[in-house]
Amino acid sequence: MAEGNQTNSFEFLLWGLSKQPEQQHILFLLFLWMYMVIIAGNLLIVLAVGIDTHLRTPMYFFLASLSYTDIFFTSATVPKTLVNIHTQNRSISYAGCLAQLYFFLTFGSMDIFLLATMAYDRYMAICHPLHYTLVLSHRRCIFLVTTCWILSNLTAMTQTFLILRLSFCSKKIVPGFFCDLGPLLRVSCVDTHINDLVVLYLGGAVILIPFMLILVSYIHIVLAILRVSSAQGKYKAFSTCGSHLAVVTLFFGTGIRAYLCPSTSSSNSVEEDTATAVMYTVVTPLLNPFIYSLRNKDIKGALGRLLRGRVSSWGK
Repeated sequence: MAEGNQTNSFEFLLWGLSKQPEQQHILFLLFLWMYMVIIAGNLLIVLAVGIDTHLRTPMYFFLASLSYTDIFFTSATVPKTLVNIHTQNRSISYAGCLAQLYFFLTFGSMDIFLLATMAYDRYMAICHPLHYTLVLSHRRCIFLVTTCWILSNLTAMTQTFLILRLSFCSKKIVPGFFCDLGPLLRVSCVDTHINDLVVLYLGGAVILIPFMLILVSYIHIVLAILRVSSAQGKYKAFSTCGSHLAVVTLFFGTGIRAYLCPSTSSSNSVEEDTATAVMYTVVTPLLNPFIYSLRNKDIKGALGRLLRGRVSSWGK
């Protein structure tokens, strides 16, 4: 296709998860299982927090928002991947690619902003417990989540519109299993200098600013916990933060590797980038429900009541 002549019939070819034909059936079953567990696990947390009156606190409101976001974050990439593996057809339309990119960036950014908001929640709960319910009122919590949503959409729209200005020559193989910024920039036929700068500075800001806010929050939290005299009090405080720290480490570690540590276009690098992408698009949303439910007695209790059909009614 000639440069600058993008049409709705234009298609990309996705590199995929593996080039080995004998691995396709195993990968399909594995990803289908992981996707079903992600949907079921995160949906259970959303239902437990939404229905159980014991969990109507800011911490669980943000947790439910994170689980809700993870469902859509994974759904932006995995269903298309499953279809491509099952049909042995690696193609994705130009419009479909841009739509996938937009939703992936929206919910990926939303995850990042929510993790920073949850760190702020833990900071207020441990460092300023007397002002916790006043500062993080229900209206304030809704405002914070809405702000995260607006910022996520602005970030995604900026990056997607900048991709629209690029041209792609003939059928290009995108080095990955979904349409992401880095792989798309690699296969463009025109100068991507502006896009590269926006990815570096805007992407860096979206990742590093929340990460620094989380880091500062936990420095204050650790200092506050160390001032607690009783060992039981310290353990309780640390246990409420352990789950969040585990998720932050998984998500930000792989995100920084993917967006702030660019690699070459060699086959080995494509495989490494694909493995990294699997970590933050599938593995982290898969582990989140287990991390939060296994380390949290309230969530385990609510899930138990939900599964046993003894959940508190909305009216109580």
